[in-house]
Amino acid sequence: MKTTWQWIMGGVIAVQLLAAEAPLFQADFSNAEVGKAPAGFRVLDGGFAVREEGGNRFLELPGAPLESYGALFGPAQRDGVRVSARILGTAKGRRFPTFAIGLGGVSGYRLQVSPGKKELELWRGEERQAGVPFDWQSGRWTHLQLQARKVEDGRWKIEGRAWTEGAALPGGWLIALDVTDEPRNGQAGIFGSPFAGTPIAYDDLTVTPAAER
Repeated sequence: MKTTWQWIMGGVIAVQLLAAEAPLFQADFSNAEVGKAPAGFRVLDGGFAVREEGGNRFLELPGAPLESYGALFGPAQRDGVRVSARILGTAKGRRFPTFAIGLGGVSGYRLQVSPGKKELELWRGEERQAGVPFDWQSGRWTHLQLQARKVEDGRWKIEGRAWTEGAALPGGWLIALDVTDEPRNGQAGIFGSPFAGTPIAYDDLTVTPAAER
């Protein structure tokens, strides 16, 4: 029998399950209070607040000031974990937002969409690790997944992918990095830099066990 803990934090439905195949954390903000940052999220900086549009509630980062911001959520883990989210940003003229999901806290790994570079990038703290071409579409939701998993003693894989909502899930990982340094222990996170001066929206955040696909 699966053992389940479930609680509601500030209207954000979060589920903690012992079953390996089940989410470790999930939040869709459907019952969250509009206008406030949801409980259970550690806002590092920025005016994150729940908004509603067309009957859908989501977490929004305002379009100003033009700085970099983030929030952490879920259990703290080193590896064997995957974070997923869908994120919506909008360009304004030749200005573009950047946004990311992360594992291992503030200084851990981040999978970042960088529309100005037309790339999907992998960062560790302030150091860029890899990048691949990515065709971001302004005003459409982008799905992101990032995971860290141990493949053998002293070796880990960091893997990430992204795709536009409505498109097929990529058949494999767009970025795959072999590392020998143990990943940092820390929470999953969302990050954003609203350089276009337009808000960035986040929804359907989940933390699940890592898998090869």
